[in-house]
Amino acid sequence: MTVQELIHSMGLTAFHLAQPERPVSGGYVGDLLSWVMGRAGQDCAWLTIMSNQNVAAVALMADVSCVILTEGVQPDADLLRRAQEKEVNLLGVGLDTFAAACRLGQLLA
Repeated sequence: MTVQELIHSMGLTAFHLAQPERPVSGGYVGDLLSWVMGRAGQDCAWLTIMSNQNVAAVALMADVSCVILTEGVQPDADLLRRAQEKEVNLLGVGLDTFAAACRLGQLLA
């Protein structure tokens, strides 16, 4: 599945879409940035409620396919700017984190 297909299948909002054809091979849920850096898999969709600029840096270091802000969280201006600068796919969904993770799991099963 690609990021673009994920957006369509989950009804995600694209705050910034730099790499729509990037593959999504799994998912990771976490809000502790240092934990995510060491544990999120390459090409996964990272679900979080964190919305500060450090999210873009961690997304790059972990080499995730996209960041999905859950629970209706909106990116702050600095995060949006950094996502644009670093070409990080930054998405959003109104679902709570558990529901979003379950839906992602169903799609990737």
